[in-house]
Amino acid sequence: MRSQAVTLLWRAGIAAALVGVIGVMPWLSHTDPALTVLKARSADRDPTPEVLADIRAQLGLDHGPFRLLGDWLGGLWRGDAGRSWISGSEVTPAVLQALGVSLLLMAVALAVAAVTAALICARTLWLGARRRLDGRRAGGTGSAVLAALPEFLTASVLATVVGVQLGWLPALGWYGPQWTILPALALGLPAGAVLGRLLDDLLPGAFAEPWALAAGARGLPGRTVARQALRRCLPGLLPNTGLFVVGITGGAVTVEQIFDIPGLGRTTLQAALAQDLPVLQAGTLALVLLAAAAAALAHLLTRLLIGPALRDGALPTLHRRSSPAHGYLPIAYGGLLTAVIALGLPRDPLALDTAERLTSPSLSHPFGTDALGRDMLARVAHGALDTLLLALAISAVTLLTGVALGLLPRLSGPLVDTVTALPPVLVALLVTAVAGSGTATPALAVAAVAWAPLAAHTSALLRQERAALHLTATRALGAGPWYLLRHELLPAVLPPVTRHALLRLPGIALALASLAFLGLGAQPPSPEWGLLLAENQPYAERAPWAVLAPAAVLALLGALAVTAAGGVRRGLRRSHKAEATTPVLEQRSDTRELVATR
Repeated sequence: MRSQAVTLLWRAGIAAALVGVIGVMPWLSHTDPALTVLKARSADRDPTPEVLADIRAQLGLDHGPFRLLGDWLGGLWRGDAGRSWISGSEVTPAVLQALGVSLLLMAVALAVAAVTAALICARTLWLGARRRLDGRRAGGTGSAVLAALPEFLTASVLATVVGVQLGWLPALGWYGPQWTILPALALGLPAGAVLGRLLDDLLPGAFAEPWALAAGARGLPGRTVARQALRRCLPGLLPNTGLFVVGITGGAVTVEQIFDIPGLGRTTLQAALAQDLPVLQAGTLALVLLAAAAAALAHLLTRLLIGPALRDGALPTLHRRSSPAHGYLPIAYGGLLTAVIALGLPRDPLALDTAERLTSPSLSHPFGTDALGRDMLARVAHGALDTLLLALAISAVTLLTGVALGLLPRLSGPLVDTVTALPPVLVALLVTAVAGSGTATPALAVAAVAWAPLAAHTSALLRQERAALHLTATRALGAGPWYLLRHELLPAVLPPVTRHALLRLPGIALALASLAFLGLGAQPPSPEWGLLLAENQPYAERAPWAVLAPAAVLALLGALAVTAAGGVRRGLRRSHKAEATTPVLEQRSDTRELVATR
């Protein structure tokens, strides 16, 4: 009970600190809030001293940020979040309406994600139910390609082809259930691909557990064993599912922009750009509360699924020796990506030829040209250097940070919930306000949020691994905490979390370039992959190769990351077909480390 109270206070403190930082953001960035509000209200009006003084008097800016924040918090207890600095309307009804739109979109997107994850895991479940799973991962690389596709590109293609050209579904607006399908597909397909890969990674271990082998020997139906194996693996993914709930709700900014959806993510971003603090604070607080509710629900479902086993330490480990499938695929994908980069590096990515604007692929331009006549192969190859190197560096940092904080769930749990409640664009704006704009801003912003899913994954796996039977026996024989951490827990948790980090590598590369396109980092004519996608998106119908080239390379990176992750396996000292002998642990007198002998 005491630990729960401490956790609750920790969550409340983090939320209060976040709202406080947002309340002073204009003053941290050394900008004039009155000037920003004037530009948002009427861009053509001259910012004369009299006009700015009138705006300051209307909003009470002369009293300073802390007085404004205190007044806003005082009204919050009465359900009054103030009035918008831009429109003058009440904030609470507007934020609640935007939240309702985002929750509906999130529900449909989660349904799409669940179906996508089920399709990815279907073959593994089928083989496991028929006891034909040999320890190799059954999933292919199609899910990796799907997870690597940028949401705004998927949304643009769906809106253009399905909504406009074919006319099957409405493409713009928000007027009823039909308007949710296309944006839900754009959000749910990549999320389902990630969840499906993570679940497919755990299922072979569940089918190899003693209860599954005993159930098969007793002749229980394969579908019953498959259903229980699925139940066994879900608790390890519930924290990440909660993160997707928040990400789909508050982070769907680009999809909401493309489909003209008045959701919470879009509302919060527009308030951040206009420095409309009452709307921004209310929207952020709604996202933080949603993150806390999703985390509480994930914890409750975990207790319902495997709570007694966690309490009694009666879980077998999910992570066993397995051989990576398709060992040639990483070499093939890596060789293809290297060949593309090598062929494009000798070319000039900035050379303009207006006579060859948007020309189709040919021998002289294998990937075609863009709207300014620049060679797409050259731009893709040169953009790979900065994009890939920076994405790899951030992935390594976030992996180490996620694992380190995942080892301390009481500290990192509330922090993870708060961090994932923020759209990456909003984090970038906060980083810019504190650290200033520059080439390092996108890297800092992405690194500030990318560690959270890895920390949640680490904590969930550790919680189950600590309840494993072999760990209980090892602890009973005198093993200390450091020995268990070094020789049992970390070897079991690091491989799946590393595979998770590799799976998110293409997303990190895209997030970096997307933030740069918003003006927070590198600027055109930089050939970063995200910039290439965004610059050529208006020409997707006329010159699809200008978009397909960087999208295909990004998908190739996703396939390479996932197939390379298949080789990251736990090197068990004992096979899962354990011998009848029992290891004897003896304690050295000069150290506290235990040595396993047979």
